[in-house]
Amino acid sequence: MKGRAGGRALSVVRSQRSARAATPARGAGEVRVALAGWGTIGSGVIKLLRDNAEAIEARLGVPLRLVKIADIDLKRRREVKVPRALLTDRTAELMRDPAVDVVVELMGGLEPARTFVLDAIAHGKSVVTANKALLAHHGREILGAAEARRVACAFEASVGGGIPIIRTLREALAADRHSAVFGIVNGTSNYILSTMAAEGRSFDDVLKAAQQAGLAEANPTYDVDGIDAAHKLTLLVQLAFGARVPLDAVHTEGIRDVDASDMEYARELGYTIKLLAIAKDHGDAIEARVHPTMIPAGDPLAAVGGAFNAVCVHGDALGRSMYYGQGAGMMPTATAVVGDLMDVARDLRGLGHPRLAPLGYPIARQRTARVRPIGDVISEFYLRVHAKDEPGVLGQIASQLGKQKISIASVVQRARSSGGAVPVVIRTHETRERDLRRALDRVARMPSVSGKPVAIRIEENPG
Repeated sequence: MKGRAGGRALSVVRSQRSARAATPARGAGEVRVALAGWGTIGSGVIKLLRDNAEAIEARLGVPLRLVKIADIDLKRRREVKVPRALLTDRTAELMRDPAVDVVVELMGGLEPARTFVLDAIAHGKSVVTANKALLAHHGREILGAAEARRVACAFEASVGGGIPIIRTLREALAADRHSAVFGIVNGTSNYILSTMAAEGRSFDDVLKAAQQAGLAEANPTYDVDGIDAAHKLTLLVQLAFGARVPLDAVHTEGIRDVDASDMEYARELGYTIKLLAIAKDHGDAIEARVHPTMIPAGDPLAAVGGAFNAVCVHGDALGRSMYYGQGAGMMPTATAVVGDLMDVARDLRGLGHPRLAPLGYPIARQRTARVRPIGDVISEFYLRVHAKDEPGVLGQIASQLGKQKISIASVVQRARSSGGAVPVVIRTHETRERDLRRALDRVARMPSVSGKPVAIRIEENPG
């Protein structure tokens, strides 16, 4: 149902209900929601609450009522219109307002979001957020505060947009022991790599076109340099393994150095290149890394194209399972936010407090895991080296690899080019990363080699 202008709050029922003078007891009447941050996702939340009002109330038994919307810029044009009486630029006041049961934080960034969220929790309000950066940096503090205060802190929209991977790991798969998680969790990078592979275009060309089309930010650093994916990986590790991995311990690489020729060679070798967030639990240590990865072209993850996301979970009991869908955008993300709101509302109406801790287990039982240094990680590699087209050069490269006990599985070398530089493509067997980097440093110093050798890790069974 469409919202009406005037002094009344935007209700999610067919007939608007006037605000009550006294605060109703939780579990009766309605659940009152305040929105902090009225951007693209906030507009989607408002639209979903309005358009699906009857279905939401039918499933909850009570309405979700939006009582306030806070933003520092209330004059900017938005995709949805709301009654002026709902609007405020005094965000801090929402956190203490007795007429608010749940605060939806969609401001983004670390501050003042952290201060506002902690203030809301301290005043007994549940919180729903899509802010993966906030949780990656301050999650233990925020989630611990919510658990101690016995209020909800729900964050489904923080990973995978509309894919219910948080709820799945916290509840549906909670009985299983998970050994690995592989995720395509950044839609911008996946769109760029998918387009490069399909059209043979360069990274810079595809990025520029994506920015012009509004598919990439003007400053794409968080997306293309892997930072956004690393934020999300820290949350997946906590849910899948019950362990905390500091953000600065996640090895993070982006996709800027992936060349169109790498896409072509990957296809020849039977692989596809994806930016993967990878976590593996070895018991004594956890691998946590984000980087471009070659995966078999027939793997389910390889078919995830465009801006879509997917997360694969490896469980001892269930085996491999994959969760796929739109990983960003106004309505997919809003769907996850409103789903969290409905979960919080059910708990408020029933028990009066969350039935589960934010992570699904007491944060005091979270183990602090040792993170395996990237130099100790073992994997197969794709290597691309530009070398002079001269007799014996391939043997010299192979010799440097052999000195570090790196075994070569296959070699691809283009036709001769009258003495110019040609790419030499090598696939290795499993090797320790530290040894490979030492060998490539020596290869790069060879007089017959030009430029920096490219190395891309290979994962044979991600999905």
